[in-house]
Amino acid sequence: MEQSNKLTSCGENTLVSGLIDKRRDGAVITIGRDCLIEGVLVAETANSKIIIGNNVYIGGGTLLDCVSTIEIEDDVLISYQGIVADSDNHSLRYSVRKMDLADWKDGGRHDWGTCVIKPIKIGKGAWLGARVIILKGVSIGEGAIVGAGSVVTKDVPAWTIVAGNPARIIRDIPTDER
Repeated sequence: MEQSNKLTSCGENTLVSGLIDKRRDGAVITIGRDCLIEGVLVAETANSKIIIGNNVYIGGGTLLDCVSTIEIEDDVLISYQGIVADSDNHSLRYSVRKMDLADWKDGGRHDWGTCVIKPIKIGKGAWLGARVIILKGVSIGEGAIVGAGSVVTKDVPAWTIVAGNPARIIRDIPTDER
């Protein structure tokens, strides 16, 4: 398996103490300026794109697992031990899925065409609490807050607080609290 653990680009005054894992040549991982990345960024395919804006924090133990695209805009806080994954990673069909382990042991030659993949976008100023899980195809709106331990399966509107499993809107964030 070809592997390059270098960032495509990294902005000024950014600190990366977490793991950067580009599993295929051609994958793109860019991080803006003034960020602190303590989590793990995994680009699974040559087409993977992890794009992180400016002034972003990704906490320790948090995993971004990207097959297609994960975009994180400016001023986002992602606490520790979260998961952001833009794919199911495995087929729903047992007859297909049963070979996944052998594929991984054989140099990671997983067939990504057997699982559902949809991009993720986390909007400017969002805050994801500890142990949050963001699933494929989700967009988190500007200024939204996701409560600790939540599992987000659907889009989160801007300036709302969501929590739970599955995450549900708790309340709007009024203008005077922004």
